[in-house]
Amino acid sequence: VEIGESVRGEDVYIVQSGCGEINDNLMELLIMINACKIASASRVTAVIPCFPYARQDKKDKSRAPISAKLVANMLSVAGADHIITMDLHASQIQGFFDIPVDNLYAEPAVLKWIKENIPEWKNCTIVSPDAGGAKRVTSIADRLNVDFALIHKERKKANEVDRMVLVGDVKDRVAILVDDMADTCGTICHAADK
Repeated sequence: VEIGESVRGEDVYIVQSGCGEINDNLMELLIMINACKIASASRVTAVIPCFPYARQDKKDKSRAPISAKLVANMLSVAGADHIITMDLHASQIQGFFDIPVDNLYAEPAVLKWIKENIPEWKNCTIVSPDAGGAKRVTSIADRLNVDFALIHKERKKANEVDRMVLVGDVKDRVAILVDDMADTCGTICHAADK
């Protein structure tokens, strides 16, 4: 990486998404932050719409890493002064940083999209495909003044859903499933079937 012009004393914003070739993008971001810092930029803000390794925010079994914390440390050590990200998988990730973190929400855009693209949105139920998204769907349902439901899922092992139970009523209604992150899309497909 080579910064093409002088950044001395400047307030620099680096936009880099943590998806696609995630490790390449993360490494490139760290190198760009560091290049700006050692070129005497006054402040470096990393704009990361999709925070890398955000799902690994706690130890789910012994000897498992907390990769989201490691990414936070790497960004700080590289020289980032401020992080702007979007819809963190878990908002506690903000606590992994000692620098300011702005976690922006897509909810206003989601509400606007629902109202403009789903004609019978007033007769809908917002559904969370898992219990973890309950807070997200209740917030959207409250703003739209509609009902919500959630699906309780039991896993036998990672990325494999064993059984699902629908909690709430969706009979004769438009069901809008809302989730924040998709890996195999197995959960959302099972939830749609349910």
